[in-house]
Amino acid sequence: MQQIDIRSTLDGSWQPSLAYVPRSSQKVPLAVGLHTWSFDRFNQVQNYLPWCRKHRWALLLPEFRGPNLRTNPNGAGACGSAHGRQDIIDAIEHLGRKYPQIDRDAVFLLGASGGGHMALLTAASFSKYFRALAVWCPVVDLASFHQFHAGRDRYAPDLEHLLGGTPQTKPESFRERSPIRFTARLKNIPLSLHHGLHDDIVPCADAKRFAAKLEAEKPQQFFYEFFDGGHEQYPLRSFDWFERIVRQNNIVKEITG
Repeated sequence: MQQIDIRSTLDGSWQPSLAYVPRSSQKVPLAVGLHTWSFDRFNQVQNYLPWCRKHRWALLLPEFRGPNLRTNPNGAGACGSAHGRQDIIDAIEHLGRKYPQIDRDAVFLLGASGGGHMALLTAASFSKYFRALAVWCPVVDLASFHQFHAGRDRYAPDLEHLLGGTPQTKPESFRERSPIRFTARLKNIPLSLHHGLHDDIVPCADAKRFAAKLEAEKPQQFFYEFFDGGHEQYPLRSFDWFERIVRQNNIVKEITG
């Protein structure tokens, strides 16, 4: 993979991403993979790159302002901020201009944990960019996530640092970065959601509330499962789903009378 630095269209700062684009005379789909809560653009390379190389898909791994930690010097722009979301779109636009073989009608977004959180927020803000979305054990409600971890570990203090307070003192900050608030914006994009029933980091109960709220919106295509597992992802299942969507789109459907 190569590192690319892209100037933010919001604040003019240079933001890094990793990219892999196969040489091709034909259009290739693009997978946009988002890093997890406490890490950066490098942490999903081994999970996502081998499949993309094998199937000759392009892969983009944006930084979107880095990990959701107090130690992150760019923390003010992390944790689902508008700047972080725009970084992802800026990176997609950059690749589309530089590599004409990328199929802009076949851009797929996926992430796990904090990456699932950011994937849902980004798709809710920029749904027209994505053909489909897959998330594993996503954080969907920051106030509930904070309550679950309060007094247990670093997640709650990190959230307080990033958002400038608690759900009680900064309620709107927590709400505006919680995907559960934006289910109406997600109903028209194909979405698959997977969450382990025994997840001890992100409560599965939150994902169930999210699924129920999205179901009430009568979504176009929404697939979800609550499996016998923990805080896990199985990215090959998501990639295989993405590939089936591409194949279906390429099938000529004839009508005979």
